[in-house]
Amino acid sequence: MATHPNAQPNFRNMFWKPFHMCIKAMARTFSRGPFNRWAKANADGYHNKIEPNMLDEKSIARAEGNIMNDVTAHEYTADREGSELFPTIWKPYTIMYPYERLEDLEPWLFEPGQYNGRIGVVWETCTACKLCIRICPNDCLHMSTKLRVDIMDLQDEDSEHGGLGGDLQVGGYAALPLEEVLAAHEVRNPVTAHTAPEPEYRFGEVISLSGKTATVRWNDSNKETIEYSENLLRGDEQIVSGMIDMGRCMFCGLCMEACDSTSFFMTNEYDGLSGYTREDLWFDASRTRVLISEQQEAVDEELALRAKKERAKRAKKAEKKSAKAKKAEA
Repeated sequence: MATHPNAQPNFRNMFWKPFHMCIKAMARTFSRGPFNRWAKANADGYHNKIEPNMLDEKSIARAEGNIMNDVTAHEYTADREGSELFPTIWKPYTIMYPYERLEDLEPWLFEPGQYNGRIGVVWETCTACKLCIRICPNDCLHMSTKLRVDIMDLQDEDSEHGGLGGDLQVGGYAALPLEEVLAAHEVRNPVTAHTAPEPEYRFGEVISLSGKTATVRWNDSNKETIEYSENLLRGDEQIVSGMIDMGRCMFCGLCMEACDSTSFFMTNEYDGLSGYTREDLWFDASRTRVLISEQQEAVDEELALRAKKERAKRAKKAEKKSAKAKKAEA
């Protein structure tokens, strides 16, 4: 599981940064003098020390001008500890979510993997077996049909499991990779990313195939273009377990344990798990998706199993074809 860059166990995070914060916090307890001036001169905005970053106007109007606690007249200590003797230092307070998040402010206190967050599904390996739906005690999982690219079709011809995917067919779907989105996914941090991953493929219906080219009618524009077949992947209209009623989910993880294709995961995502209506708690498949790179080890294991089954299936089919040919010759 990826971690926040400031949560790595190195000299900077475990010694120098906490030490530097303590020195600056101590210096700010003096309302005047060289120590206070040094602390202000070296302020880096950590923890929004100058004033809180409350983005909406109502929150600013509610907090600004308060006689007892004016946010414009106080400073923060790095460790959020204050003193009654020095009113210029704030007392501890709750992190102002969603404008602040623990993994951004105090990454050494944020331990991903220690709790069950939002359910995540790897589309590319889901087989629509519905085991997750049967095991769910709260009946919060539902199937939905989505266009995707199967894990077998993502393998290069020269790779270990290459050549085992399907081919483009007239009337079927094609997928065109979006290079800029794929590049953004490579640097995406699942711990600090609080939005659904962008779709990395453009899907369309294959109208005709001619040599090395294919005519595709794209779903997003309804326009037809001619593309090289080598640049396209086979699109798969598959039923995936994507619709989840988070208002009923109790985060037990039984769906993850029951999944036979290792497609279900309990992520560290906690953002967006609330709303003003029950409809806001219905997450569609795009919101529950997990990228392959975020669970690469589990996906590789599933890929090896499926490739083994596909090879055995093709060998059996070739054997039947050979036996039928020999029988015809006889």
